[in-house]
Amino acid sequence: MLIRPAADIRPSEITDHAVYLDRRRFLAVGAALGTVLAAGKGMAATSDDAPTPFEAVTTYNNYYEFGTAKEDPAVTAPGRLKVSPWSVTVDGECGRPGTIGLEDLIKPVTQEDRLYRLRCVEGWSMVIPWQGVPLAAVLKRFEPNSKAKYVEFTTLADKAQMPGIRVAVLDWPYVEGLRLDEAMHPLTLLATGLYGQALLPQNGAPLRLVVPWKYGFKSIKSIVRIRFSETQPLNSWQKANRREYGFYSNVNPEVDHPRWSQASERRIGEFRRRKTLMFNGYADQVAGLYAGMDLRADY
Repeated sequence: MLIRPAADIRPSEITDHAVYLDRRRFLAVGAALGTVLAAGKGMAATSDDAPTPFEAVTTYNNYYEFGTAKEDPAVTAPGRLKVSPWSVTVDGECGRPGTIGLEDLIKPVTQEDRLYRLRCVEGWSMVIPWQGVPLAAVLKRFEPNSKAKYVEFTTLADKAQMPGIRVAVLDWPYVEGLRLDEAMHPLTLLATGLYGQALLPQNGAPLRLVVPWKYGFKSIKSIVRIRFSETQPLNSWQKANRREYGFYSNVNPEVDHPRWSQASERRIGEFRRRKTLMFNGYADQVAGLYAGMDLRADY
């Protein structure tokens, strides 16, 4: 089964974001913006990048383990996905492999607020205030060795909790990967929350990856394994259709999907289309990672 362009969002979701922001969420967004501006990293690149409504962020999701329709995860995941206790196995080319509880994995690292764009390969986008920890700070604790060139991530696959994996949409479990320098980049985040609260099941609780310059399917949800590898991982969508989904999957308006243009996007909550920005607007920070590469070939 192949990804299809997303259908238009329901009219009930296209509304002023203030409708959905109670005082706590409003303050959380303000704090996220303040932290990001002070830190100078993760900042949305234009003045009209207001956060996407909380309601849309938590009800308009791709999480095929809970169904292929956008509304399925918000209906199916809560009450099914058990997020505590949670552990992550870290192995492969590293000096300190092991299985560690989520709290012990995250606790030694200071939580940060990041306001990031999210661009889906289907041609829609959001702006989300995340909370989490820099991935690099977590990975360094496991002492990747000289053979570690890539990092592979794996999602939970449990038929009892995830009815979607009873259908062969993909070869489960869901797998994603980054080159080690991408994983260690300061923008790359292990997210534990959004809008000032813990991640909801439909958004990838309790731990997900956020790589803002890549298409959203790279930001794998509900992570249970991290593996350091000498060879490039074969990611789930790449395995399903290598012609349409490459390993890097950097946001690139000049490289169309074989079945639709990537030159513009529909921001959820807006009627107009926006021009898609190279590397999703983070080119100043990440373009150097790909110096000398042909981004049409290494898509």
